[in-house]
Amino acid sequence: MAVHKVLGIETEFGVLHRNEGESNPVAASSMIINAYVNGYLERRVGWDFEDEHPGVDARGFNEFDALAPEIETHLVNAVLTNGARYYVDHAHPELSTPECTDAFQCTIYDRAAEEILIRSMEKANQLLPDGEELVIHKNNSDGKGNSYGCHENYLVDRSVPFGRIVAEIMPFFITRQVFCGAGKVGSEVTGLTHDEVPFQITQRADFFEEEVGLETTLKRPIVNTRDEPHADSKRYRRLHVIVGDANMSEVQTYLKLGTTAIVLAMIDDDMAPGDCIFEWSVRSLREVSYDIELELNHRLANGDRATALEIQWVYYAAAERWAERFGFDVVGGEEVGRDLMTRWADVLTALEEDPDSLADSIDWIAKRRLYEGFRSRHGIEWSDPKMAALDLQYHDLRPSKGLARRIGLSRITNDAQVEAAITQPPPTTRAFFRGRCLEKFPDQIVAANWDSMVFDVGSDPLRRVPMLEPLRGTAAHVASLLDECDDAGELLRRLGT
Repeated sequence: MAVHKVLGIETEFGVLHRNEGESNPVAASSMIINAYVNGYLERRVGWDFEDEHPGVDARGFNEFDALAPEIETHLVNAVLTNGARYYVDHAHPELSTPECTDAFQCTIYDRAAEEILIRSMEKANQLLPDGEELVIHKNNSDGKGNSYGCHENYLVDRSVPFGRIVAEIMPFFITRQVFCGAGKVGSEVTGLTHDEVPFQITQRADFFEEEVGLETTLKRPIVNTRDEPHADSKRYRRLHVIVGDANMSEVQTYLKLGTTAIVLAMIDDDMAPGDCIFEWSVRSLREVSYDIELELNHRLANGDRATALEIQWVYYAAAERWAERFGFDVVGGEEVGRDLMTRWADVLTALEEDPDSLADSIDWIAKRRLYEGFRSRHGIEWSDPKMAALDLQYHDLRPSKGLARRIGLSRITNDAQVEAAITQPPPTTRAFFRGRCLEKFPDQIVAANWDSMVFDVGSDPLRRVPMLEPLRGTAAHVASLLDECDDAGELLRRLGT
């Protein structure tokens, strides 16, 4: 039986410092995060790096020295009361959601992350000289050959051979672009022109060079091998997914997370398709992104050919068989699971029959329709700089400027859910314990990370509380205990640590 698909999403946001003489993205990102921490948090609690091992590879070796240096990692790092991590990473403000138990819950926290960035931007701009402005974009490319990530994380069973995970998830990753892509004007692959790729389905496909590997910023792989479970390493693996886009559409975020969780559960239970392997995976990743008519037949390793949509239907059919046998408990329950399956089938059908009907819920289709109308009205080519500017504006988080908000994309969350998620942790994972402790005992917490917290209760040495089980420390487990404790010392005594 598959392990519960605890999941989260981490987004590096683009930042632009307008009207500043010499741009410094690290300084701008630090200003954004500090403005939020100083303006909204009672006390900053930093990140604990004790259990961070980014160089450990799932294939059985350690390549720490081969990784690109992360010089900003310790500069600005905070843990929020909703259980999230907010920090500077590779010169970008990054927010990692707390651990969630289903795709809908995680979509709420992804939207809460956007609101946190908006409030950060507004606070930071109050500190700038007249005429200067910090602008944040939720996108993945600056149009100049630089890409930054939106990464997903999923809990998987350690006993499943990693080679099987790679083989069975890769075709899904290559083809899920058709309903997960955020869309992009042009290509950033050297040598390709706007005539060859005027518009594509995803923002990230241009930047992938390998099928499998450890890196996230150089020679990016379709399947990342980082073996850093942030949980009991004997039982769990964390699949770190770097091949997705940052979506403005809530529907897309929900589908991206939910369908991937279902496929990974299928792999855990040995019910995923094994005959959809591409002959040339990296090339096919780009070809799917460039095929906006969704008609291209891709060559498979067994000699067959199939379109991206046909492969998605194979995975969907396998998911139906899996659900009939195992149910949806490990992906959030029957209501969420059945809703995901219905939406998955509906979006594939619409992509086949009437793609424009998805313009209110799929970013790349919304963009294509919007941009075609703009081109027609103004009589310009895709290569016109106005098109690149329009593309950037779609992802602008300023409420009065961002096109994605102004065109009225469909929502599945509501304002009350998002507002609560800005400060309150999910009740169904260990993030509840982390977040509530940060809210109640901020002066007695030295640092925190995903799988432990470090307390300072005065006369005693620093005390580390391990949290290796993602589904322990929930509201059901500890809410009453936390309510009853007046300080962290009492909490630790009652926990027996």
